Amino acid sequence: MGRGVPELVLELNGSTWTLDPSRTYTLGRDPQGDLTIDDARVSWRHATISWNGRSWSIEDHGSTNGTYVQGRRVQQVEIGAGTVLHLGNATDGPRVSLGAPAAGAAGAQAAAAQSAPAQQPHQQPQGAGAGWPGHQAPAQHQAQAPAQHQAWQQPQAPQQQVPHQQPPHQGVPHQQSPGHPAGPGQGGAAGAPPVYGDRSPTTFHQLDLGRVMRIGRALENELVVSDLQVSRHHAEFRATPDGRYEIRDLGSHNGTYVNGQPLQKSGSALIGPNDIVGVGHSTFRLVGDRLEEFVDTGEVSFSARHLTVTVDGGKQILKDVSFGVPEKSLIAVIGPSGSGKSTLLKALTGYRPADQGDVLYDNRNLYKQFAELRQRIGLVPQDDILHKELTVSKALKYAARLRFPSDTTEAERQARITEVLAELKLDIHKDKRITSLSGGQRKRVSVALELLTKPSLIFLDEPTSGLDPGMDRDVMQLLRGLADDGRTVLVVTHSVAELAICDKLLVMAPGGSVAYFGPPEEALNFFGYTSWADVFSAFENYRDYDWAGRWRGSQHYQLYAADIDAVAAQPVTMPPPQQMRPPKPQTWGTQLWTLVRRYSSVIASDKAFLGLMVALPAVIGVLSAVIPAEFGLTAPTPPTRFNGKSGMILLILAVGICLAGSASSVRELIKERVIYERERATGLSRSAYLVSKVIVLGVITAFQSVILCGICFAVRDLPAEGLFMPPAVEICLSIVALGFTSMMFGLMISAMVKTSEMTMPLLVMFAIVQLVFTGVLFQVYGTPGLEQLTWLMPSRWGVAAAGTTLDLANLMPPWDPKNPTDLDPLWEATATQWGINIFVLLVIALVCAFAVARLLRRHEPEVMRK
Repeated sequence: MGRGVPELVLELNGSTWTLDPSRTYTLGRDPQGDLTIDDARVSWRHATISWNGRSWSIEDHGSTNGTYVQGRRVQQVEIGAGTVLHLGNATDGPRVSLGAPAAGAAGAQAAAAQSAPAQQPHQQPQGAGAGWPGHQAPAQHQAQAPAQHQAWQQPQAPQQQVPHQQPPHQGVPHQQSPGHPAGPGQGGAAGAPPVYGDRSPTTFHQLDLGRVMRIGRALENELVVSDLQVSRHHAEFRATPDGRYEIRDLGSHNGTYVNGQPLQKSGSALIGPNDIVGVGHSTFRLVGDRLEEFVDTGEVSFSARHLTVTVDGGKQILKDVSFGVPEKSLIAVIGPSGSGKSTLLKALTGYRPADQGDVLYDNRNLYKQFAELRQRIGLVPQDDILHKELTVSKALKYAARLRFPSDTTEAERQARITEVLAELKLDIHKDKRITSLSGGQRKRVSVALELLTKPSLIFLDEPTSGLDPGMDRDVMQLLRGLADDGRTVLVVTHSVAELAICDKLLVMAPGGSVAYFGPPEEALNFFGYTSWADVFSAFENYRDYDWAGRWRGSQHYQLYAADIDAVAAQPVTMPPPQQMRPPKPQTWGTQLWTLVRRYSSVIASDKAFLGLMVALPAVIGVLSAVIPAEFGLTAPTPPTRFNGKSGMILLILAVGICLAGSASSVRELIKERVIYERERATGLSRSAYLVSKVIVLGVITAFQSVILCGICFAVRDLPAEGLFMPPAVEICLSIVALGFTSMMFGLMISAMVKTSEMTMPLLVMFAIVQLVFTGVLFQVYGTPGLEQLTWLMPSRWGVAAAGTTLDLANLMPPWDPKNPTDLDPLWEATATQWGINIFVLLVIALVCAFAVARLLRRHEPEVMRK
């Protein structure tokens, strides 16, 4: 220690280090840091301690849950001997003590400081589940494999299909592990619903009669919850005059829950010892006159019991699926096509609840408490849930705006984004566009998006699909790290190359039943084959074989699934839809503003799309300009009062804007379908999403209309006067209204189709139909049936609106020369008729908007539909 520098000893988790003033010490969850702290409330790179030339100091690096000195949250403060720090929570967060070294101990402590990384207590071998048997397959399985393989040549003899005479793990008692979901009635206080199994409360809070205890993220609350899912002033506990207690919501954004059911905003409810109050990732239970708080730090168990899904016609596509996993586990789900993997994933996440059975999230029924627990579940679909035109940091910024409460500050959101980027090693790619990333890096960004809200349970659907073997390994190693970091991860995959790093493997058989559940290294021996290709071939060749029966008759079943399966199957009883539906983190207007900004950024980043949207109306405008005719005649005389080319010019303008408007929107919903599905499950408003599209695309369509009309009007004379405005303005407004309605038709096509490839044929068909039914090519009025059909066509009303300004009824030659007064009633040159034509166009647009909203509903989780 240099002269004049006070010696300082740091104590953490029973270990001590003498600090060297020539270096900086990093504290956080990062295993590569100097002092690793395995606590979910601590950020990845939480804080640093260093000598600043005058004194020792600690600096918080934007941690989510804060650094505290004497109960006060600090950003940077001087420290010395006798200082006590808490990380992540002011009262019960990890404790760091600072003091002076004992005499003669400096040398030993300095040596300890150099070996600090080796003392990290949280590291353990990958694949070790808490309290669960090891994964070493016994040698006897190798000898049994040939006999099993021979048995598969005769699938009609089920009694030969159970070759294991002894459990694969000798001497391991069949008991429930500490992290395993408890059975009904286990865990928690007597008579109370189980909360987090048999865990002790994270902390206690004393309730006093006559005192209000406010809960929230702000430091002025009596009970501070450092969780971005919690509002600054979220809820309050208060005593009633009769000595009981009630919980009152303070208008929180993500809601306050009693026994998993949301309170109404600013509503209240009496609570007793059997009630569970949920606020963000914290759960509270009243015991006497004190509150027990349980913080969901991610280490939760998870189980499925007798999940069965039946579709129309009584066909079961998921049959009696049961399995259970402990905390901090990585589970892989594999199986052939048609084995119900996607259906299982929807049932496990609550997107499509099973018709029978239960999904337990640490002893809490996910289906009955979905509104609360959905905040703790992350889902990464097979397709990236990203706008690939944006940079990594910008994509995460907009996601954070949509998922966190409105009262979350920009600094708080950015701190969480920075933490997630560092955890997934994406900080060096944060300014890159997502399209420039590799497949594995894009999947990391999708995972990062889900980690923003700190989910305890993460599901991934085919994350390695389309990746090369190296990226496959990198993604699976990433998932292994997420599980080791205190989360439960379940991945549905077709890749079998990296199954060995998983804790458990679930193999689904054709028809939606379980063929195997247990350690992945024992699975091939169980089936009696040497490769997974042979196993999948057996599934295909013996599709009618009772795979589930063989599994239930095995010793592996007794060891790994019998306790979960022991509870009888129960029909699913769902709460009312209004209780299943999660609250919206922000107001409708806040969501709309965020969506408009994000969609504008996406379009602005796509230079090719912008160029096409400008070029298309410009080209059509030039085509309309080459027609050698004027719109009207300055001094019409009876022999020359007809100008047949005026109708042709309007025809090109109308069809051109119909094509341009619908082309700009026809792909916009189908390409974002996966993103919409996921964001809808997190509380996105359907109407806000649709209105954001209408606003941005409406502005683009209006701009296209101005370009189209400007080029066309620049080379020809217009009538001297309009109906009630300058004629150029009237015609341009008519074209804008027609383009807007066509844009809505494009959105309807985009919401209706199943693939992007289907949009182009429908777009061409739409344009051709509008061309035919403008009313310019042939007479449509006065023909029963045909005239009424044209009322449904936007081009009919758009041409009619522009035709009223041009007096098209008198410029066009009559369809019947013998009756020149027989004019198209929609072309009558009056302001009233112009207003009627525009009004009908807008009505058609509103009908399209309603249809789009109904079509969007089909692509939402069932619990979100209304």
